[in-house]
Amino acid sequence: MIRFLLRRLASAGATLLVASVVVFFVLEILPGDPARLMLGINATEDAVAALREQMGLNAPLVSRYFHWLGGMLAFDLGRSYTYSVPVAELVAERVVVSLPLALIALALSTLIAIPVGLYAASRRGRIGDTLAMGAAQIGVALPNFWFALLLVYIFAVWLRLVPAGGFPGWKAGAVPALKALALPALALALPQAAILARVTRSALLDVLGEDFVRTARAKGMPRRAVLWSHALPNALIPVLTILGLQFAFLLAGTIIIENVFYLPGLGRLVFQAITQRDLIVVESVVMLLVATVVLINLAVDLSYAVIDPRLRVRA
Repeated sequence: MIRFLLRRLASAGATLLVASVVVFFVLEILPGDPARLMLGINATEDAVAALREQMGLNAPLVSRYFHWLGGMLAFDLGRSYTYSVPVAELVAERVVVSLPLALIALALSTLIAIPVGLYAASRRGRIGDTLAMGAAQIGVALPNFWFALLLVYIFAVWLRLVPAGGFPGWKAGAVPALKALALPALALALPQAAILARVTRSALLDVLGEDFVRTARAKGMPRRAVLWSHALPNALIPVLTILGLQFAFLLAGTIIIENVFYLPGLGRLVFQAITQRDLIVVESVVMLLVATVVLINLAVDLSYAVIDPRLRVRA
């Protein structure tokens, strides 16, 4: 088990290192000068050169990479070009919106998908299975921002149950804050729930054909008990894999959804930083998101050994 953990940790470290190289150099070679963008098109060359020197943009590219990487390892994310404040402060202000949004969306996706997948698998080939998988196919095909606009029209404009956008802050109370996150979380959750429902159904159908399931049914165990107690636990490995990947999609999806609902989260911060050519903010936030995804996938890998004893013995 120790060797299994060490291999996974080494793989995660290598992934983060490669990702840091790709993120830094791809963003740095993009056209546009942050100093000129900040000073405007009428700025003199001397003023632009002085600002570039002040921001450290004149240093060699490799030197700037190692300086940035060392800062990341020391939890120093640098200083924003646009806002002139530490990037860590910007992240701390925005993560209290994006992280709850992603977690609520993940919870909603799971709560919707698992029962739908169970229902479809238990009625394979029947009308219920066809309707459930047809709805899931539509959910896969439609983008989350379309769901967002539809939800805004129904629940905010027509029924007036929740606000159409904005975020009052957690200081205003948990209920107003959760109401503001309800529609964005649902818009993020629906497409992912459609994918997860299809994976759950497929995994359950594979397990339902196993000998131990037929034995349990032959002993007179109710079908519902077989599904929940025997089939579902043994079908969780592919479901957990998709859940780990979905968390990455949910974090990436916040860039669009937070702009639709005007939420002051990490996604909106990245979008604003890209338009303002604030490279240090984009690089640092993207690397934080990459690190989060890698850690989630590491946790999913380790959970395999907990769920399936055979993997634990092999490890």
